[in-house]
Amino acid sequence: MARNFTRVGVIGFGTMGSGIAQVAAAAGHQVVVLEISADAIETGRRRLAAFVAGGVARGKTDQATADALLARVTGATDAAALADCDLVIESSTEDLAGKRAVLSTVAAAVRPETVITTNTSSLSVTGLAAAVGDPGRFAGLHFFNPAPLMPLVEVVPGASTSPDVVTDLVAWVRAAGKEPVVAKDQPGFLVNSVFMPYLNQAIQAYDDGLASAADLDTAVRLGLGYPKGPLELLDVIGLDVHLHATSGAYADTADPAYAPPPLLRRLVAAGRLGRKSGAGIVPEEDR
Repeated sequence: MARNFTRVGVIGFGTMGSGIAQVAAAAGHQVVVLEISADAIETGRRRLAAFVAGGVARGKTDQATADALLARVTGATDAAALADCDLVIESSTEDLAGKRAVLSTVAAAVRPETVITTNTSSLSVTGLAAAVGDPGRFAGLHFFNPAPLMPLVEVVPGASTSPDVVTDLVAWVRAAGKEPVVAKDQPGFLVNSVFMPYLNQAIQAYDDGLASAADLDTAVRLGLGYPKGPLELLDVIGLDVHLHATSGAYADTADPAYAPPPLLRRLVAAGRLGRKSGAGIVPEEDR
């Protein structure tokens, strides 16, 4: 019998966590978001409310629907609040030890049949599964940023994930209005395993002087039909985020395609992280 995920827990009220909470609440689920403090919950709630308000302003939804969505999301600082959840989606900081600790706490708080998932984009699902006791109920559920707008979700089974858990997660993702794809548990899963080498190549091409930053981004936008060029996109993603992801993938595989380019390392060391730091791979005056 298929599982009925009616009450959803989300671990983390950051950018991804608030987006995932919005997706679940928009699908009609009661959502409880676990954070480390009341301040973190309030910050996350403001982020969620602002995103939803933007949808109202653009005519994507109405105020009554937005208010009902927000009312379905509550915050908590005690894992005991997750006890009645049917599905938990962990979206904490991308740190192996930290995620294992969080997942262990969650596993102890929820029912034995509760499905537990991770939104990790770069860590091994199989490697995280040991933290939940029963790896059969654990899988990756990788949303893309911004989660309310991006249609794709990767469902990633670990080595011991039960096939029925995968089937039920695929059905839940589809019912939430997203497009699920089942991906192998490898560094970067499916999308990022292709995406990381692409961005690395673009960084190296710029460093090698193959084209100016503006021309490189224009060529990719117009030649490949992408909405953003790779250097523009890196500034949005965050150079430190890309460095962390590629470093992890390279450590796991020794595949040179994942090796962070020297320019990337230098810029991150210099504090040029992209839009969030006010300076990224290309100075604004050079664009």
